[in-house]
Amino acid sequence: MDTETRDGCLPDFLDLLLDTVILVDAEGRIVYANAACERMFGYSPQELAGRNLFDFVAPEDRERTCEEARLVIAGHHRIGFENRYIRKDGRRVHIMWSARWSEKDQLRVGVARDVTELRQAEAIQHATYAISEAAHEAADLDVLLREIQRILATLVPVAGLALATCDRRTKKLCFSYQMDSEGNSPVFDVPIACHFCDQIMCGGVSGATRDAALAALAGTKSSRGSACTLALPLEVQQETIGVLVLKSEPGTHYSERDKELLHFVSEQVAIAIDRAQLKAELLRAARHDELTGLPNRRLFQDRIQSALARCIRNQRAMAVLYVDIDDFKQVNDSLGHAMGDLMLQEVARRLQFCVRETDTVARLGGDEFVLLLEDLQSMSDAQAVADKIREVMSPPMDIGGRVLGVAASVGMALYPEHGLEIEQLLSHADEAMYSDKRSKAPTTNH
Repeated sequence: MDTETRDGCLPDFLDLLLDTVILVDAEGRIVYANAACERMFGYSPQELAGRNLFDFVAPEDRERTCEEARLVIAGHHRIGFENRYIRKDGRRVHIMWSARWSEKDQLRVGVARDVTELRQAEAIQHATYAISEAAHEAADLDVLLREIQRILATLVPVAGLALATCDRRTKKLCFSYQMDSEGNSPVFDVPIACHFCDQIMCGGVSGATRDAALAALAGTKSSRGSACTLALPLEVQQETIGVLVLKSEPGTHYSERDKELLHFVSEQVAIAIDRAQLKAELLRAARHDELTGLPNRRLFQDRIQSALARCIRNQRAMAVLYVDIDDFKQVNDSLGHAMGDLMLQEVARRLQFCVRETDTVARLGGDEFVLLLEDLQSMSDAQAVADKIREVMSPPMDIGGRVLGVAASVGMALYPEHGLEIEQLLSHADEAMYSDKRSKAPTTNH
């Protein structure tokens, strides 16, 4: 392409094109760019002149872009090559190129089209589908959120993610998940985060107040090089079920386009999280006693089977303790089932006080409870727990304004002394409990 053509009317015609036309020499320097380049890159043709085109390529795309340029210079026409560029305002754009080499002019002639919106639409569609799939396949909420974090990171910069949800029973806001890109937790200062997320859920934070809240939440100031925080209310059927909080990489910020992207996928994220929470609640309801919140018979059976397998494998001891409330029927008959339920809840609370976090307290039904103690050093460890149960049960209970005395019968079975099978251990503990009950004089509960 000679100078006369370049300096004549051809550039004026090229400025009418909606696509960008760029001429680049063998070293990558921009010789010419038409007017459309400013819409695409944010730089005017004058600003681009003499600059190296590779300086604007996204770092992760530079190697393959250089290889593509070598192919063009070698005489291979390239049609439909895509890469990403950094605009003057810092945003990334997806560009599709058609290019050829002019041997006569020793220039690469490239025609570029901005396909950012198309690629973002595809990314949103893919992310929405992936989140929906994850909601069906994830074993629990933590697994789902880790997958959501990975998916969102394909759309926007995500250095950390947290989920604030409102417990449906207690109505308290808590962070049920926090994780940064390296797998570390926590990401945010929890008290500050809970405070502002609670306000966001209630619609009490907006404008400058919300910006300040999110800056405090991130633990950073709105300064160059700091991280940016974005709070995304999650709504299902016009109810806000939580707040998803994203933290950007240091030095990056969330643009209006990023917010639009997240808005598109937020509904699917909300549905997925709501479904996972409902699944967890149904699973818990199936495996826990509704009245006391303790593991029920089904969950206890699972745990004792696992505990026995560990005892056999590690040659360790364990104990099963049956606990029955003396004269509980009399409380139900004379004071009513509501008072009886309150007593059972207090008994459950006291029993949990007697064991370690690694042990299990379960309610089998009625006034029957069972404790599973693992990794015991000796029989005296189990006996100490049995003694503690009797001790914590001895103080009167204030139930619905009435002071009631309570006593418990306890039966104990040890593995391997009293049996090698689960049924043997349960039977021995049950017999020991009834033996303890028969040895007592009648008690009075009111």
